Amino acid sequence: MIATDLDGTLLRSDETVSERTRAALDAACARGAVHVVVTGRAVPWTKHVLADLGYQGLAVCGQGAQVYDAGSGRLLTSVTLDRKVAELALAKIEKEVGTLALAASRDGVDGEVVVGPGYREHGAGLPSTPFENRAALWAEPLNKLYVQHPELDDDALAKAAREAAGDLVTLALSGENIVEILPLGLSKAKGLALAARRLKVRSAETIAFGDMPNDLPMFAWAGHGVAMANAHEELLSVADEVTSSNDEEGIALVLERLLGES
Repeated sequence: MIATDLDGTLLRSDETVSERTRAALDAACARGAVHVVVTGRAVPWTKHVLADLGYQGLAVCGQGAQVYDAGSGRLLTSVTLDRKVAELALAKIEKEVGTLALAASRDGVDGEVVVGPGYREHGAGLPSTPFENRAALWAEPLNKLYVQHPELDDDALAKAAREAAGDLVTLALSGENIVEILPLGLSKAKGLALAARRLKVRSAETIAFGDMPNDLPMFAWAGHGVAMANAHEELLSVADEVTSSNDEEGIALVLERLLGES
């Protein structure tokens, strides 16, 4: 099984997948491998990428919260964030660091991403809906919250949030300006393990590609973890291998080598 993160890994900076990488994945699948996308993006922000790839398999979305069957367009599993617990966790974090800008990903295949005042949006061109009143956050089931601080950088915010509320929720750093509050214990590894069980693939038979600290659990679960050259230092420090960057055919280089060795 070939497990690939999207942003900073499979996708180049312009959010496209190179023809060389597509060809390498196709060649590996023709030899009997299966490609599974494993992304922090929830399904609504992932579907268009899968469609562009002609992807019909399983995708692990929302940091492991959702296992999505792209072929049938339906969710196989979905884990939601307890909103009372999330509200308590948020209060504890803000008590330590001050007021945060917020966004949230609502549950479902077509769940909205709602964005509050002051939140610096990520994912250029991806759909979102603004909100003004925080009460709107808790109106519908959520997969996760996004938090931003006006002064703290991503690593400092993630560390402070983990210290304040790590006993209530999982905190994940998954990209620039992307610190997330997730259900306690949720990770990409949990979602990938569910997908692997359905596909009858073992962790030892899995190679995982990633670039951010939210990929750490996936690397720990997989038989072989490959960090992109552009990866966060935390992931680089534990990777079994480091390849070229997402803009320099990093995935293709590894797969081509493995196919040549087989």
